[in-house]
Amino acid sequence: MQLLQSPSSLNLSLLSTESLSNRGLLSAKKIFQISTFNCSISSQRHEGIVRLLRNPSTSSPVTTRATPAEAGASTILNSNAEKDVLTALSQIIDPDFGTDIVSCGFVKDMHINEALGEVSFRLELTTPACPVKDMFEQKANEVVAMLPWVKKVNVTMSAQPARPVFAGQLPTGLQTISNIIAVSSCKGGVGKSTVAVNLAYTLAGMGARVGIFDADVYGPSLPTMVSPEHRLLEMNPETRSIIPTEYLGVKLVSFGFAGQGRAIMRGPMVSGVINQLLTTSEWGELDYLVIDMPPGTGDIQLTLCQVVPLTAAVIVTTPQKLAFIDVAKGVRMFSKLKVPCIAVVENMCHFDADGKRYYPFGRGSGSQVVQQFGIPHLFDLPIRPTLSASGDIGMPEVVTDPQGEVARTFQELGVCVVQQCAKIRQQVSTAVMYDKSIKAIRVKVPDSDEEFLLHPATVRRNDRSAQSVV
Repeated sequence: MQLLQSPSSLNLSLLSTESLSNRGLLSAKKIFQISTFNCSISSQRHEGIVRLLRNPSTSSPVTTRATPAEAGASTILNSNAEKDVLTALSQIIDPDFGTDIVSCGFVKDMHINEALGEVSFRLELTTPACPVKDMFEQKANEVVAMLPWVKKVNVTMSAQPARPVFAGQLPTGLQTISNIIAVSSCKGGVGKSTVAVNLAYTLAGMGARVGIFDADVYGPSLPTMVSPEHRLLEMNPETRSIIPTEYLGVKLVSFGFAGQGRAIMRGPMVSGVINQLLTTSEWGELDYLVIDMPPGTGDIQLTLCQVVPLTAAVIVTTPQKLAFIDVAKGVRMFSKLKVPCIAVVENMCHFDADGKRYYPFGRGSGSQVVQQFGIPHLFDLPIRPTLSASGDIGMPEVVTDPQGEVARTFQELGVCVVQQCAKIRQQVSTAVMYDKSIKAIRVKVPDSDEEFLLHPATVRRNDRSAQSVV
C-alpha cells in the first residue's frame, strides 16, 4: 500500500482507491477537499482530524472546504470586499454542525457593489424547517452591516432542494423525499398514530413540506385523525400512480382512503399493498415523510425498512413495564436494520389535578429506553382529554391549540427531528468507515463518487485523545 505524504509538517498519509489500483500518487491538493469527518468516529477524533486537515503547509495555505463555489452558487470573486464579508459571516456558528455557515457551504449567490456599499447573498439551509433560520438571517444582516464600507445588506433565505441521501437506491416515487421518519412503538394502543400525525403537522408548521404514510393496513388510523376534503385516493390514468389526498397542506396516503376500510388478508399480500401504496404515490418534493408504523416487528415493518432507507425512527411508549418490553424489541429491530432511533416519546405519563401531578401508570419506561439503548432525547406527553378528542374529530391537537402545552412538547420534538436528521445526512454524505481488509479508513467525499483512504496510524499520531483508537 502506497502512502502519500502531505505537504504539512504533520506528515499526513493518504492514498486514494484509484491510486491503489494504478499505483500512482494522488495530489495533496485534491485530498484536502475532504470536508469533515463528523460521523462514525468520536467527537474527539473528529476535532483532531479537522485540526489536522486545516493545518497549512509550509509552502501554501490549504483550506478543508471550498466555500460556496458549489452547484447552483455563483462564482465568488477573489476581492478584499468579499473576503471581508465571508470573514464576517464566518462568525455565525451552526449549532447542529458546530462550524460556521461559510464552511457549511450555506452562503450562495453573493453580489457586491463596493462603490455603492451594497451586499446581497443567499443563505441556503439544509431544510426549510431549520429552527434557527431567523437567527441566521438576523445575525447575517448584523455582522455584514458592521463592515465600515457596507451601507445596505440584502439577505435571502432558502433551503436545499428535496433529495434523499441514497437516491440511487430508492424507487422512482420516493426520489424527491429528503427524510423518511418512522414513528414506531411495536405495541398497539400507546398513541403512536397520535404522535405521528401531530409531529407531521408540527413540521409543516415549521415551514417544511410534509407527507404522512399510514402503514397499518389492518387498522388504519389516518382517516379518523384527519379530515381531508377528498377522502378517496385517485389514480393518475397516464402514469398509473396514486395521487395522495391532502389536509392543511400535508399529503396523506392510507389504505383507509382506498375505499376498502380495513384489510382482511394474509401477510405477504399486505406487504405488497404497502409497497404499492408507498412507492407508486406521487409524493412530489417533500422534506419529511412521516410513516405511521403498525405494531409489531413482522413482515410489514421489515418490508418498509427494506424498500426505503429510513432516515431515523421516533419511538413511542407508555410508562408500563409491558410497554417497555415490546418497545425494546422494536428498538433492536431498527438497530439491526441500521436505522438510528433519535427520540423517545413517553405518552400518557401524568395528569394534573388539585395542584398536584399524578402518575397513574408509574414512571420510568421512557427513561429506561433512553438509558438502555442510548437514545439521546426523551419527551413526555400528559394524559389530556383534548389530545384524544382532537384525534377523534379529525383535527390534530397542534392545529386546534397551537399555543398549548401539548403543542409546545411537539414543537420541541419537531426541532429535535430536524436537527438530528440534518446531522445524520451530514454523517452519511461524508461517510467514514474502517476497512479491515486493507487496514485503512475509507472516506467518501460529499456529493462525489470519489473515495480516499486514510492510514489509521496517522490519525492516532495526530490525535492523542483516549477515545481515538482504531
